[in-house]
Amino acid sequence: MFSLAYYPAVPVLPTPAAPPRPDPETLAVSAQLRALIDAEITTAGGWIGFDRYMHLALYEPGLGYYSAGSRKIGGGGDFVTAPELSPLFGRTLARQVADLIREDVTDIVELGAGRGTLAATLLTDLETLGRLPVRYRILEVSADLRQRQQQLILERAPQLAARVEWLDELPASFSAVVIGNEVLDAMPVHRLRRADGRWLELGVTLSDGQLAWATRPATAALTAAMPADLPDDYETELNLAAPALLGELGRRLIRGAALFFDYGFPAHEYFHPQRDRGTLMCHYRHTAHGDPFLWPGLQDITAHVDFSALAATSHGLDLLGYANQAQFLINCGITDLLSEVPAADAARYAPLASAVQKLLSPAEMGELFKVIAFGRGIASPLRGFIRGDKSHSL
Repeated sequence: MFSLAYYPAVPVLPTPAAPPRPDPETLAVSAQLRALIDAEITTAGGWIGFDRYMHLALYEPGLGYYSAGSRKIGGGGDFVTAPELSPLFGRTLARQVADLIREDVTDIVELGAGRGTLAATLLTDLETLGRLPVRYRILEVSADLRQRQQQLILERAPQLAARVEWLDELPASFSAVVIGNEVLDAMPVHRLRRADGRWLELGVTLSDGQLAWATRPATAALTAAMPADLPDDYETELNLAAPALLGELGRRLIRGAALFFDYGFPAHEYFHPQRDRGTLMCHYRHTAHGDPFLWPGLQDITAHVDFSALAATSHGLDLLGYANQAQFLINCGITDLLSEVPAADAARYAPLASAVQKLLSPAEMGELFKVIAFGRGIASPLRGFIRGDKSHSL
């Protein structure tokens, strides 16, 4: 997920900062997860891949970051997402979704809906546009977040709550508009280092009772997925889960479009020579830092997305467009929505304008965040990519 810390293009990581220390009760929950992780490392012979560690830290039932009950999103949480930053994000996206519903793609499937803010905004605005989906389905692995989503939708769109249902997995076959906002960055990644002309996999071990990095030769499959021309001592991440998700969509989506919003780069920027420490980043109480072993289960752990890898493994889906977030939102009319509020009404206009600035500015979310869309059976161009489509850069 995204912290409001500024991310320059190169290097990608902001200057590390010391996050505030959790209270003793919260630390005790982290200690339970640490004991489980330590036991798994010991059982595995002293080493587990970082992808496995990241999965435990984020998704272990009842203890992982996304599975426990702490507040994660918004001012009192650890990071801010675009739907939380301004309702204009969801209202703008609703214009694109309405186009697809107009083409008789009548369901929406949201992957990982956070607090439910985007779902509530989309539903209410699509109702205004006269383009309500038949069903709004949310695939959510966290029982805690499901409960929060249900509560928020009942608060903000009670008349539409009956249209919403929750999924444990993707349907075997379906037609829908699929939305994934900051989903891909939270998928477990492998971490690798180049040494003596070969790739090593960085995993997790125990050293004097503390979690620590340790390497082993990368498997043939991991090596084959990595560029061969990077220099020694280059570290980076490999996300195999995101292409696997796209593969599932390719096998199951009968007709529709999938739109993913996330931060990342095409391959030639992702593997930039100056990005030699990778993109791994942790977020706790709006502090961004680079230590994934600090307080497991209490902090978010993310890695940027290699959009070229997604485009290369589209599994029979058509690439419908790729653009930075600013261009997508402008194409879909965010400035028109902002202009509906009179600038003279400073109390209403100023906070909206400030949030739109963060969504669009290259120094905030406008350039670092990208939008990529895949689909099947969609004939009309998507309005979000009518100008500034950079699919050729992938």
